[in-house]
Amino acid sequence: MNFWRSNRLVALQVALRIFLGGVFVYAAWLKLREPWMLFAMSVDAYGLLPSWAVIALARSLPWAELLLGLVLLSGKWIRITSAAAAALLLGFLTAMAFSYVKGMRIECGCFGSGDIISPRTLARDGSLLAAALVLALLSFRGRASRISSRRS
Repeated sequence: MNFWRSNRLVALQVALRIFLGGVFVYAAWLKLREPWMLFAMSVDAYGLLPSWAVIALARSLPWAELLLGLVLLSGKWIRITSAAAAALLLGFLTAMAFSYVKGMRIECGCFGSGDIISPRTLARDGSLLAAALVLALLSFRGRASRISSRRS
């Protein structure tokens, strides 16, 4: 039996998809239940974006996270959504690590307000990124196996 088509890897892919989808929906819900300006203040604290971009990001990112989470949960377009999740999480982790190394004591904004960037938040987001990368690898690798088996 082909390693990439084994039942265990299919189960892992489904579990990662549901886990990450749930995380994105939960993160979006926490941001959307508070006034958007609270999230905007968290985004602005990083000092990476001009004010117009902070406002645009604070108003749109929770909705994008909600959509991404729901599509991950649905199982549709898994290659695109897993790659998007990995890219988004890489961006979040990069901004957080940059701020942490600079000694900034700011809220990460990941799950609403009140979560200061720390080794714990970096490890949590790093673990989420690793899960998204594994999901992307499994979804793209599965496609490569199907293509190679058709050619044989």
